[in-house]
Amino acid sequence: MADLTAAPPSGASSTEAIRAEYVDLTRRKRLYGSILLIVFVAMMVAGFRTADDRNAGSFADGFTRIFDYPAEVLSEAAEKVTELPGQVVHFFPALVETLNIAAASTLIGAIFGTLLSLLATRGMALWPSLIPVFRRVMDICRAIPEIVIALVLIFLLGGGPVPAMIAIAIHTAGALGKLFSEVNENASLKPVEGLSSVGATWAQRMWLGVIPQVGPNYVSYALLRFEINIRASAILGFVGAGGIGYELKNAMSWGKGRYDEAAAIFILLFVTIVVVDQISGKLRDRLINGAKQ
Repeated sequence: MADLTAAPPSGASSTEAIRAEYVDLTRRKRLYGSILLIVFVAMMVAGFRTADDRNAGSFADGFTRIFDYPAEVLSEAAEKVTELPGQVVHFFPALVETLNIAAASTLIGAIFGTLLSLLATRGMALWPSLIPVFRRVMDICRAIPEIVIALVLIFLLGGGPVPAMIAIAIHTAGALGKLFSEVNENASLKPVEGLSSVGATWAQRMWLGVIPQVGPNYVSYALLRFEINIRASAILGFVGAGGIGYELKNAMSWGKGRYDEAAAIFILLFVTIVVVDQISGKLRDRLINGAKQ
């Protein structure tokens, strides 16, 4: 008969092994976390020192005067507070142009983002072998900043809202394509298979079998992107892409005497972003909650 008392129980040995493995894993995670923290702090310190060395006015000295410009703008706006309503009305068309740029670029980007996401999702792609290609296309569109694309397009097409719209639409297509493809991964393929069995084309399978499932999430992400694109279109105005950002650049460039205009533009942008954020937030909640019910 075998001596069962000579060896420890297998359950105890497996428990000890699991415990030792967990302790070792925890130690490694703490070590890696500490190394990453040290590297991050070192990079931040090196970055601030480099900024301070390369800044002619000294970064450390200039940082203490960070509130000087806002104070000048607010003081001049307070002196000309009676003129602010007129300035708001004067710059309202530029705000409408900025909203048009954001809306058009969001719509175009959402259309191309939807197409790219469907072509880059396993089980839905028209050409499965090209899935990596479409994913890299989305990566490229998402990786290049809008301002870089806008500067190139302004050089080719000249200033105005069109370069801004194209630049934001390209970046939006990459960003929404990535988000939409993640949503597609959770969609059921049974409707697609059913439509395929009756001879439906790829476009029909996507439109009737996939879009009804993921539509609310698509719209939710598109609304969120619309908020981001409003800010992006205002920023692109600084490089000559039109809209209210261009007017803000001019007001700030002229300096004192035009700060009341800058204050009016800031007020317009702030109110617009808050209103759009509230409206789109309620729409997103309604879409998501309605889709879950």
